Amino acid sequence: MTDPVTLRPPELQAMLDAAAETGARRALASLGLHDADAAQDLRDLRRLLTDWRGVRRTVLEQVARALTTGVLALLALGAWLRWGGGER
Repeated sequence: MTDPVTLRPPELQAMLDAAAETGARRALASLGLHDADAAQDLRDLRRLLTDWRGVRRTVLEQVARALTTGVLALLALGAWLRWGGGER
């Protein structure tokens, strides 16, 4: 049986830091974010996502407005037909 290894806290911290950095580099490489353009790629993706959310919100607002306008138009037509608008 081998003797246990004793590490001082600074040595342990250095080993943990090195392992964490290696793991982070591998994770970024697996995502294709390992080169010098990675930071700009992430900024572009965030901007694209923000723009997509804005477009989606605007489209949903416009659909809601169109539906509301349609319902109000149908109600107005029904009222007009009901109270004499359709008489000749």
